[in-house]
Amino acid sequence: MGIFRRGKNTDTTDAVDVDPTVDPTVAGADSAAGTAGEAEDSAADQDVKENVVSAAGRTGDVGPFDSSEVDLEDDGRLDLGALRIAGVPGMELRLEVDEAADQVVGATAVIGDSAVQIQAFAAPKTIGIWDDIRAEIAESILAQGGTADEARGPFGTELRTRMPSAGPDGRTVFAPARFAGVDGPRWFLRAVFSGRAAIEDEAAEPLLDVVRSTVVVRGEGAMAPREMLVLKLPEQMQVPDGDEAQADHPAQGAVQVDDLRPFERGPEITEVR
Repeated sequence: MGIFRRGKNTDTTDAVDVDPTVDPTVAGADSAAGTAGEAEDSAADQDVKENVVSAAGRTGDVGPFDSSEVDLEDDGRLDLGALRIAGVPGMELRLEVDEAADQVVGATAVIGDSAVQIQAFAAPKTIGIWDDIRAEIAESILAQGGTADEARGPFGTELRTRMPSAGPDGRTVFAPARFAGVDGPRWFLRAVFSGRAAIEDEAAEPLLDVVRSTVVVRGEGAMAPREMLVLKLPEQMQVPDGDEAQADHPAQGAVQVDDLRPFERGPEITEVR
């Protein structure tokens, strides 16, 4: 795994709390119909619970995992607090920091000209939120003149988008992005693929492995749905005061920390229209 970087938060996706609702009971229904409806609702709730706990794509030894499913003691993953991320050959990990709050808000793994941003959020106990979030992302991108199409991916239904922006010559260019979501037990993980990984399965595969091996440490504290789980700088980047010189010349085998330049966007592939 390569150099670590920390930088400014560039994610502008809005988080809007969603209160899960149930179908209203029809007034005047007889008791038999009401009992049948309750039975159906109960079965549906159970299906939702099972889907949330297993999460699409989380079968057997394939993640992302909940912290209750793995032994985190010296497992080789990088400890970012709510996320434990394993490195793969050739990977660089960039950390996005909200400077105003002095808080790590996301981690982006970069391999060549592909990248994936990983973030985790709190979620309700008995219902997933990816369906709602996916619809909101699509609505936002379409409103900006982009495109958003649902497709089946390794983690279930994902969103494949193209975001418009002005190119250097004034023409509109479109940058592809691929949004994947995993509903876990009381957490939701979002992975956004950019660069070639957004359009080429072969380029995405090593980054998919990064997401699959990621562990979410939700914690037991009460949190509002969609509240971001707390991340932290890894120990390798927590340089004590007065030790900056040592950080510039890390010991052999230590994680190298660069000059903490502002966050540089991940690789992008654009098309001109």
